[in-house]
This record gives sequence, C-alpha cells and structure tokens, in this order.
Amino acid sequence: MQVSNAQETAITHKDGPAMVLAGPGSGKTLVITQRTKYLIEQAGVRPQEILVITFTRAAAEEMKNRFLALMKEHSARAVTFGTFHAVFFTILKHAYHYSAADILTEDKKYQILLQLLHESKLAVEDERELISELAAEISIVKNERISLDHYYSKSCPAELFREFFRKYEKIHVQQRLIDFDDMMTYTYELLTARRDILEAWQRKFRYILVDEFQDINLLQYAILRLLALPENNLFIVGDDDQSIYRFRGAKPEIMLNFPKDYPDAAQIVLNRNFRSVAPVIRAAQAVITENIHRFSKQAEHVRPGGEAIDIREFDGQDHESLYLVKAVQESLQNGTAPNEIAVLFRTNLGARPYAERLMEFNIPFEMHDALPNIYEHWIAKDLFAYLHLAREGLDRKEFLQVMNRPKRYIGRDAIDAPVVSLDTLRLYYEDRDWMLDRIDRLEQDLKLLRGMAPFAAVNYIRYGMNYDEYLTEYARSRRIRAEELMEILDEIQQGAKPFRTVEEWYAHLEEYREYLAQQRGKKEQDPDAIELATLHSSKGLEFEEVFLVDVNEGTIPHRKASIEADIEEERRLFYVGMTRAKDRLHLFYTKERYGKAVEPSQFLEPLLE
Repeated sequence: MQVSNAQETAITHKDGPAMVLAGPGSGKTLVITQRTKYLIEQAGVRPQEILVITFTRAAAEEMKNRFLALMKEHSARAVTFGTFHAVFFTILKHAYHYSAADILTEDKKYQILLQLLHESKLAVEDERELISELAAEISIVKNERISLDHYYSKSCPAELFREFFRKYEKIHVQQRLIDFDDMMTYTYELLTARRDILEAWQRKFRYILVDEFQDINLLQYAILRLLALPENNLFIVGDDDQSIYRFRGAKPEIMLNFPKDYPDAAQIVLNRNFRSVAPVIRAAQAVITENIHRFSKQAEHVRPGGEAIDIREFDGQDHESLYLVKAVQESLQNGTAPNEIAVLFRTNLGARPYAERLMEFNIPFEMHDALPNIYEHWIAKDLFAYLHLAREGLDRKEFLQVMNRPKRYIGRDAIDAPVVSLDTLRLYYEDRDWMLDRIDRLEQDLKLLRGMAPFAAVNYIRYGMNYDEYLTEYARSRRIRAEELMEILDEIQQGAKPFRTVEEWYAHLEEYREYLAQQRGKKEQDPDAIELATLHSSKGLEFEEVFLVDVNEGTIPHRKASIEADIEEERRLFYVGMTRAKDRLHLFYTKERYGKAVEPSQFLEPLLE
C-alpha cells in the first residue's frame, strides 16, 4: 500500500490531539482505518480502548468492514465503531438501563406532533411539511441548549412553537421515551453530573477518532471534549470546505476553532486529490478560495490530463434539459457506464424537468433521495381540483377543497349534497347579492377553464381567479415566504407547458407517478441507470461525469441565503457538487426561468473571467 507523506504522518500520530484536514478524494477513510491498525499493532493500544465515530450507520459499517479487512487478529473486533447517537445511547443504557424499546421512533414522534398540531387548530395545508420543520427546530433548541424563551420559530408563531415544544417534551417524557436529541442532552447531563461515570468512559475510550468532523454540532463537541479528557487523544478528520449542514445545527466554526481549543494539536493537511483530474480540481479550488472563513489549503492533483470544465448558457430550462439528454446519450455511446453519470441540482424541486426529460427519451435513472412528487403537493391538488370541477362536474369533496381559494366566503353548511348545484347555492345565498355575484363569477371561470390547454388553464387559475393572491395570504398567515409557494406553482405550470390537452397531461402525470413509485421501491442501485441527486445528498459520492444544472442566482446560491455565513455555506455546497466529478464536469445555467430573466450564479465568476 502506497501512502503520501501527509497520510503517513496522520497514520502514525499516536498521542495527543490531532486535526487532519482531508479534502475531497484525499483518502481520509484509508487514514482512519490505517491509524486504527497502527495504534493496535505498532503503538500497543488495546482494541477495546479505541472509539471510531461517524455520522451515519452506513458510514460506520463501511469503516468497520474496511478496518477488519486489514486485520488478521480476531481481537480487532473489540474496536468500537458507531455513530454519535449509538455511542451516547450505549452510555445511557449502562447508566439508566434503557433498551431499544425506550427510543422514540420517528413515526411515533410524527404522531405526537400531528396530535399537537390538530389540538392547536392552526390552519395548515401541508401538515407533513410543517411537522418536519417543527421537529428540526425542536432539535436545534435541544442541541444548541437555547433558552426556549429566547427562541423564535421560523415555522409558526413563537408562543405556539413554545407550547408545541413543552407539550411534546411532556408527552414523550411521561411515556419514558427518549428521542435522538435526548440521547445527547441526557448524556451531557449525566457526564457533567457524575464524575465517576465520566471517568469510567474516559478509561474505556482512551483513543477517539472522528470522521466528517466538519458536520459536528455544539452538544456533540461538548460531550466529545469531556470523553477525551484527560489524555486528549482526540483525532479528528474532516474538511471545513465541505461543511454543508448548518441548517441541522452543524457549525463549521467548531472545526475552525479546534486549534484554539487544543493549541498543542498536530495539524496535518491531506491535500493530494486522488479522485479528480486537474481541471476539476483547479476549478473547484478557484471557487472555494472565495470563502473567507476557512483554513487556507491548496489541493494538488495526482491524475494528469483531463478535459476542460464545460460551462454552458441556455435560453431556458427546456433547452438546458434537452441538451443534457443529448450529452448523456453521447456519453453512454462513448462507453461511460450509466451509474458513472450524475445530474446534480440544488433542491428536490429541481429534479422535475430533468426526470421528465429522461423519461421522454427512455433513459433509465434513479434518485439518490426519495424525491417527492411535485404533482402530489397540495398546491397541485388545488389546481387539479379546479380542472376536474370544470370538466367533470362539481364533486363535493373537490368543491370544498377550493371553494375559498381565493376567499369567496362560501360556508360549508351551504354544501350538503354529494354533487354541488350552483343553483341550490344561489338559493342559499339569495338575500346576499354580493354572494350571488361571486357564485356567478365562479361558474363563468369554470366554463372558461373547460376549453383551455393545461398551461393556459393554470395561468388563468393563478391570475384570472386570483389563486396567487390566496397563496400570498396563506404564506403571510403561516409566516413563510410566499416565494417558496410561488416557485412550486411556477414549477407545476412549467411542467404543463408541453401538453395540448388536460388528458395528455394527466396521462404523463400518471406515468411519472408510477416511475417515482418504482424508484422508492428499489432496494439496490441499478448499474444501468444514471443518478439524480441533490447537492446535499451527493456528498460522499463520486462519478466519472457530473452535470451540475441551474447554476443561477436564486438557485445556487439559494434565494434564502442573505447573510455572509449563508453565502459561504452555499459556496461550500457548490464546491461539494463540483468535486464529485472524477473525469468530466459540466456547469449549466440559463438566461430565463418561468418567463423571467435570471443571472448566472456569482460562484461562476472566477471560472468565467
């Protein structure tokens, strides 16, 4: 096995703290597994005294398997490999005799929050989305040990969030269940209160190695520092340039401040990239050096040659997605394996135009994430309800769904039959002329919709029937950005554009739904399919050829990024996407989106000069 000088230095580090800055493709897994081997075989450390921490179960399992493949001694199995949660739960099990039955599952957590949401009487269209936001905010409050009175929710009114939080805590504590955040808070409280227990675990884990350290949060770090005492044999491996989970509580500042917390820590830079060709490395380096808050380091290429980065401008997404398909077809014809090609985008929403275009050309693809079907969003269901009412008659359920979107002041008590009659509705409101005018207008709107093509029909619902106004009001009541809802609406309308009739569109939607359902049911990767993934979920992956699409302002960086810290995180995310490419990298941007002019991403500036 041939290793670089920097890798050798990291592998043979024995005592005291060390920080290994491991850039993309620099062999960090090799360093962790080989150092663990070195500690046992050369430094005389007992296997049971070594703890290797990762962030996911899959990563822990892979690390363990790679390590055991290196070792001949059966005793090597005594090394502990696990996630933060697994390690902390082990500590709690010994102290409090918890079992797996005491863990609050994500499903049970969802049910508790759903119950609290229903009790609150808060008007909300997408319960699952709001519950996901509430769960994330509860985690942030716990993990960052924020005073509840000083936390202001982004997903609902502050007082309501505090009520959710207190009731959620009360319910699961009464049921003697602990959630994944409790595993950390309880562990911290235990180790700070019980010196004897802390010292026992310090003796147990004398050598601690942490992978992907840039993803750590404040509470995990606080516990880690306690466990590492008094010897401080804390060996951290990560890349501050790949810290992309600030929204989950991860703080790149923790890694940046590690040398201050441990002034005697060895600092080792793995700057040789064994993965990518020189043009990819140079381009990624040019982008990431624009960030101010980072460790200064220069990546070096090992593989010579390589094609220049392909940066292209398109008039719009239609042209972009069509070119993408042609480029993928050409690459496949030239012998590139399908699973060595990836299409990366900023958000789940970005998948639709490329997934639909690949379906159109019968190119198999699979999605690294369980991507949501945008046509199952409640906004899409509102649009389909209007189209169905216009064409198939006034079904009561669909009529109730949209009769006050926008507000028409029609009461539910006025609707009592399985099929709604507008004449009966007029009789109900016969003494109110202004209501009769609204019913007449609704009838006229539905007649007009009946003969329209899908794109025109959606456009009419939005502007002729004031659905956009309804969404703006809804966003205001939920304290969310109206732009987020408008983007979903824009995306649905854009998807309707190629179809002449509603029937054609519906047939396509059913085919799309079935394809996504098949994707969700797959257990193993298909070698004959190309990969579609968000930038976040692409981390840790690598491909011969990468297409990074929609590199425009408002998309990457995302429009939510307003302060410098946000922009720097978005730049790191873009850097992660670029460095997934081994041989060929394509960066695409458009001149317009949804009929409006858009600018190329500021992240492209150092590459376009």
